[in-house]
Amino acid sequence: MNGIKLLSTGSALPRQCLTNEDMARRVDTSDEWIVSRTGIRSRHHCTGEETHTGLCLAAARQALERSGISPEQIGVCIVATLSADSLTPATACVLQRELGFPEDTVCFDLNAACSGFVYALHTAQCLLAAAPRKLGLVLGAEVLSRITDFTDRSTCVLFGDGAGAAVVEWREDYPSLHAVLGCRGNQEALYVPGVNTASPSFIHMDGQAVFRFAVEALPRCTRQVLEQAGLTADQVDRFVFHQANQRIIDFAVKKLGVDPAKCTGNIARTGNTSAASVPILLDELVCAGQLRSGQKALCVGFGGGLTWAGALLELA
Repeated sequence: MNGIKLLSTGSALPRQCLTNEDMARRVDTSDEWIVSRTGIRSRHHCTGEETHTGLCLAAARQALERSGISPEQIGVCIVATLSADSLTPATACVLQRELGFPEDTVCFDLNAACSGFVYALHTAQCLLAAAPRKLGLVLGAEVLSRITDFTDRSTCVLFGDGAGAAVVEWREDYPSLHAVLGCRGNQEALYVPGVNTASPSFIHMDGQAVFRFAVEALPRCTRQVLEQAGLTADQVDRFVFHQANQRIIDFAVKKLGVDPAKCTGNIARTGNTSAASVPILLDELVCAGQLRSGQKALCVGFGGGLTWAGALLELA
């Protein structure tokens, strides 16, 4: 058996916090409408001087400091994102320079939308197995406010900005992530136009289609990870689900029959931060002492692509 364990976490949120009342001053909506449909009460948006790269650097520095390792020990750096400051250089390449990783560190950005961080964990596990240095930095980060259409009340109230980071270590005697990854190609349910299109690069979403997909994919992926790991839900300490919509999470928790106390989230305060969602929540749980050494977190992301990904991550 060989795999990775979580050594440390970090996160960063923009200074500006927008409540539902703030959103109601920009678009025809209300606190009651947003909370009843999504569970969101506030979200963080970057101000003019804040950047995607800046959030990544803050989260990465926090995770590295808490891990007690030096930048020279990092062998892989992956940033999961769909909203980086530039298409190239990749955010991970900028982190290599700013944080002082060796030049032979494998660095790239990965786009699997809201599933991206879990995709990146599995990718890091595979790459670290062959890397000369067995420590990796994995981030999920988004500045979705820069690609949000603030005239569309059905989507603009959902999304927030932020970054989460994790330092992981690969060892031959560490357990596998038991990762489950999947994709169902769909260009209609949830998409952002690319650089070669005439349309603005705003998030477009068919809410009902995404909801139907999510309430099926989240419990199915969770069960598949448990089956691969040979565990029951009772043997998992925390379930860290992508914070897309509280109704989706509540539906999945009921369908899985797991203890809701093991599935608490932060969507009320952060909104949907896509690839940043899982690592930000991981960091909150670790900092609050709700995830400790030797415990297991089953992480699941789902979203644009349409993609889904689950993994069982143990804390070192």
